[in-house]
Amino acid sequence: MDKIHHVAIQVDNIHSAVHWYCDNFDTKVSYEDDSWALLEFANVSLALVIPEQHPPHFAVENASAENFGRLTEHRDGTRSVYIRDPYGNTVEIIKKP
Repeated sequence: MDKIHHVAIQVDNIHSAVHWYCDNFDTKVSYEDDSWALLEFANVSLALVIPEQHPPHFAVENASAENFGRLTEHRDGTRSVYIRDPYGNTVEIIKKP
């Protein structure tokens, strides 16, 4: 069974958004730089992204991610491809480790 890896929302400023989410929720910062951050919640991760870098999306871990297109390696070590579902939503397909 595939698993939701994260949901990504766009923010204007990564660092201030990280502070807001950490001040208001019980979450842990897995990664943070100037263009994105990953926050761990008990059931799913939340990615904070800037509009110039990533679209809002959700990511699914899939064992056959390469069947959706050419995988790109990211700075966090994951490999994925972005696709659009038939309704125009962006879905990131992450190669399941």
